[in-house]
Amino acid sequence: MDFCWDSGNISCLRTSRAPINYSAMFIVMAGAIILTTIGNLMVIISVLHFKQLHSPTNFLILSLAITDFLLGLVIMPYSMVRSLTSCWYFGDLFCKLHSCLDMTLSTTSIFHLFFISVDRYYAVCRPLHYCRNITTNVILIFICISWSFSCMYSTGLVFSNVHTEGIQEYLATCTGSCSLAFNKLWAVITSALCFFIPGTMMIGIYIHIFSVANKQAKLVHNQQYVQPDKAKNARAESKAAKTLSIVMGVFLFCWLPFFIVTVVDPYTNFSASEDVYNIVLWFGYLNSAMNPVIYALFYPWFKRSFAFILKGYILKAGSSFSQMLSSN
Repeated sequence: MDFCWDSGNISCLRTSRAPINYSAMFIVMAGAIILTTIGNLMVIISVLHFKQLHSPTNFLILSLAITDFLLGLVIMPYSMVRSLTSCWYFGDLFCKLHSCLDMTLSTTSIFHLFFISVDRYYAVCRPLHYCRNITTNVILIFICISWSFSCMYSTGLVFSNVHTEGIQEYLATCTGSCSLAFNKLWAVITSALCFFIPGTMMIGIYIHIFSVANKQAKLVHNQQYVQPDKAKNARAESKAAKTLSIVMGVFLFCWLPFFIVTVVDPYTNFSASEDVYNIVLWFGYLNSAMNPVIYALFYPWFKRSFAFILKGYILKAGSSFSQMLSSN
C-alpha cells in the first residue's frame, strides 16, 4: 500500500492507478486547465483592449472570464493533484482556503451566467427598453451581487464547519485528506442557492427568449415585404436564441451531475465513490473551459479579436480602436 505521507498508519492511502489511466486523467485535466486559463485570458484581453467592446454586456462577460480564469489558474491545478493521487500535500489551512475559493469562484461563475440570461432577456424580449434598463451601473450591481454573495456564503460556510455537523464519522481523519462534504441540511441549502434556484430561473428565461425570438422570426418570414432592419433584427434574435440554448445546455450538462451527487450523497451515507466525485467535479470545471469556446464559435467579435491577439496586431499603436463588431 502507498501512503500520502511517510507517517504510516495515520496517513491517508494514495490511490494507485494503471499508467494508462493516470496518463488519460492527466491529459484530460491538464487540457481543461490550459483551455480554461488561455481561453478566458483571451476574452479578458479582448474586452479590455478593444474600445469598441466596452459595453455593459461585455463588462459582464469580462467579469465572468476573470472568474473562470482564476478558477483555472488558482483552483484546478491543486484539484488535479488531489484527483490523480487522492492526496492533499498542501496543508490544512490551504485546504480550507482552496475549498472556500473553489466554492466562491464556481458559484460566482454560475451567478454570472444567470445575470447574462437576464441581460439577454431585455435585449431580445424588450429591445426598446434595453438601453434604459441595462446600463453600466446595473451591470456593476449584477457583478457585485455575484461576487459578494458567493464570497460571503462560501467563507461563512467553510470556516464555520456547520456543513460537517453530524457527519464527522464519515470524514477522513488521516493525514493528507481534503474534501468538502455537506450534511443533509446544508447539501440541500447550498445546492438550491448556488445552482437549482438560479438554474431554474435561467431555464425559464431562456425558454421565454427562445419563444419570443421564434415568434418574431415567423412573423417576419410570413410578411411579403419586410424592412431590412427588421429582417436583420429578427435574424440576430433567432441566432441569439440558438446560442443561448447551447449555453444553457452546456451549463446543465456540466453542473447538474455535480449538484445531484452533492444532494444525494448525504442521504446514502456518502456511498458515492471517489472516482464518481472526481468525474462530476471536473464536469463542473469544464463549464468554465467551454464558455470561451462558445464565444469563439458564435460571436464574430471574439474571432476577430482572437486573430488580432495571435498575430500580435494589438501591439501596434492605435490597435485598441480597431473595428471588432461587424457592420453587416
